[in-house]
Amino acid sequence: MIGPNRIGASPLSRASLLAFRVAGYALVAALFLAPLAWVLASSLRRPGPLYQYASPLSWRLFIPDRPTLANFAHALTSLGMDRALRNTAFVAVTTALAGLVVNSMAGFALAALSFPGKNMVFAAVMVAFMAPFDAIVIPLHRAVSSMGLVNSWAALILPAVGNGMAIFLFRQFYHEYPKEILEAARVDGASWLRLFWQVVLPSSGPALAAAAVLIFMHQWNSLFWPLVAAYSEKYTMAQVIVASQIAVDGTRWASLFATSVLSSIPPMMLFFLLQKHYLRGIGGFGGN
Repeated sequence: MIGPNRIGASPLSRASLLAFRVAGYALVAALFLAPLAWVLASSLRRPGPLYQYASPLSWRLFIPDRPTLANFAHALTSLGMDRALRNTAFVAVTTALAGLVVNSMAGFALAALSFPGKNMVFAAVMVAFMAPFDAIVIPLHRAVSSMGLVNSWAALILPAVGNGMAIFLFRQFYHEYPKEILEAARVDGASWLRLFWQVVLPSSGPALAAAAVLIFMHQWNSLFWPLVAAYSEKYTMAQVIVASQIAVDGTRWASLFATSVLSSIPPMMLFFLLQKHYLRGIGGFGGN
């Protein structure tokens, strides 16, 4: 006799389980997307009480009744958000490109080469990306100031080129690289530099994508360092404009929401564009 536990689930029960899972996923997604929808709706809303439809909760909280782009126009023209976005894009892209070269070479050296103090260097890299930025901002500013780079593009870009997290990512990626390929290239007389540029780097797409996203996001979201290293309006960054909408005399909510939305679009586009490669890069060489 076949017991109840041996009998397969009926199509109806499987459908019910699937519906329950879909409903659960939809609920979780709604919880994460609701604040984003509120920010977007508020950026399109005309001036008025911020929590007008929050108590009691109304669908109008997420769908403005008379949407307008005036807040975005004000942010781009009067607040200088257009220039800030260009500055931030220039700094983030330049830092990412330079960082890919520097960090990939450092990660490859830590993974494939043998030299005295290698473990100590790797330990220093680990400490570098785990240390809070507040702990190093003063000596970093002194170093930049001693070189005469304060209030310049170099002050915004150079300190972020070497990224401990990116070096760690490349090191882990190259640590799983097939050693047979490296040994065969060395036997054929290829130098380590030529081996890296012609053999290893072209197959490092996922790691490059993951590191590019990390460095770009770090620079795009930077606020404290641009305030102390490049305080001229010429070098104003997007996050500085966003933060400036919160003032002592009150918060300019319409401008805050509009600038927040504008500053969120480029990194979101980059992440969605490189999402597949980013996840493969985080997973290591075996994810190829």
